[in-house]
Amino acid sequence: MNQKDIETLAIALPEDILKAKWCGDFDRAFHLIDLYLANEKVPAFMKTRLALEREVLKALPTGYTYSEEDALAFVQKEIPDFTKAELDALRDRGAIDWIYINGKTTYSRTFYDTLLGVYPDIATRAGKPPKDKSDRVEFLRQNVRDMKKDGDALWSIQLRAQFRLHDDVFRPGEELTVHLPVPKNAMNMRDIEILATSHPIYKLADENAPARTVSFRGKFEKNETFWVEYKYLSYVKYNNLESAQVSAEQPTFDTEELYPHIRFTPLIRALCKELSGDEKNPLLLARRFYDYCTKVGTYSYVREYFALPGSIPDYYGAGLHGDCGVQALLFITLCRCAGIPARWQSGLFVTPDDTGCHDWAQFYIAPYGWLFADPSFGGSAHRMGDSERNDFYFGNLDPFRMAANSELQADFDPPKTQLRIDPFDNQRGEAEYADVGIRWMDKECDWKTIEMKKLS
Repeated sequence: MNQKDIETLAIALPEDILKAKWCGDFDRAFHLIDLYLANEKVPAFMKTRLALEREVLKALPTGYTYSEEDALAFVQKEIPDFTKAELDALRDRGAIDWIYINGKTTYSRTFYDTLLGVYPDIATRAGKPPKDKSDRVEFLRQNVRDMKKDGDALWSIQLRAQFRLHDDVFRPGEELTVHLPVPKNAMNMRDIEILATSHPIYKLADENAPARTVSFRGKFEKNETFWVEYKYLSYVKYNNLESAQVSAEQPTFDTEELYPHIRFTPLIRALCKELSGDEKNPLLLARRFYDYCTKVGTYSYVREYFALPGSIPDYYGAGLHGDCGVQALLFITLCRCAGIPARWQSGLFVTPDDTGCHDWAQFYIAPYGWLFADPSFGGSAHRMGDSERNDFYFGNLDPFRMAANSELQADFDPPKTQLRIDPFDNQRGEAEYADVGIRWMDKECDWKTIEMKKLS
């Protein structure tokens, strides 16, 4: 199965498989898939789609571990007066991710983390008031002030990224390949240096690779930690955008669909039309799409993207909740549907105290060129009542990033031969043996900020 096969996820499943899937009868779903795969009348593209669905069904239930009873008991340990009615209400308004397993409601393994992280009142009742993020918020606010004053920002950033298999999936003496994301050449990334690695490099992809990786390959007798240390300059300029300056002629590149997720579905077309109204100026149109992504709906953690159903932008557009990548994909898809060039960028958000995975977007408006949009950071600012930061993340980006990916679902170099943990993106890293890919729950990854310096 190659990376191109991912596009077939846009094809609808047979109804009987869907019925079994969404009532959580996974054994029956596997049985039905096997019947279709054995049927010589089923076309090859559908067999590819069904083979992928087998992998989706393997991954889907692994993220859901709490029955209704267990979930309620778990919360009540810290919030004794928390009721089932509250749990049901949170579930029904999309605040908690859940699926059916064997016909019974089963909650996400991270459902409580979502409640504590997104709902301050629940965290306070649990005696765990939201972590004081005032230093980080002030860090970002100061950057906005500095960029408005100086016109740009330049930082030198040095990181170490680490990746390790769990002991129970490590196979001594068998050839293992590890692919770790590293910085790529981009408008906000330059002077990239690979400083050190834990093992000899098998292949370092070109700096312009759309999903850049460094890979290691070998037959290892003991389970080891793989790491790469790199340094780069992060440069961003400040854009003070004015709709009156927008050119009459606009380009048409990066406006096409990309299956399975950047699709002009009926929902996307209807939402694009409703948000656009009579507006024709592409900058003002993009702002309407950004406002929808940042001010409507709720930020929430979601399952692995590979296990999300249908189109990811539809998932947010219909359910009004999702994380940074879901929001970015909706913004990109709405822009493209309106004829505005838009594309993906992802990697890490980096501060001296914390580093984590993050996704954001770019869109093109002549005469300004490529601009940034970060609906997740813009939405967070909006929830805090910080209109200045909300405005900033439309057209601008802070320099606290490591961009490893500039295209969605781009192949690695060298390509991964087994199905990826995340076929659409790469932020944590991937690994594989000759006959099997490592799953998301079978590895650990971490990052360490070695040095961050503001240069200008």
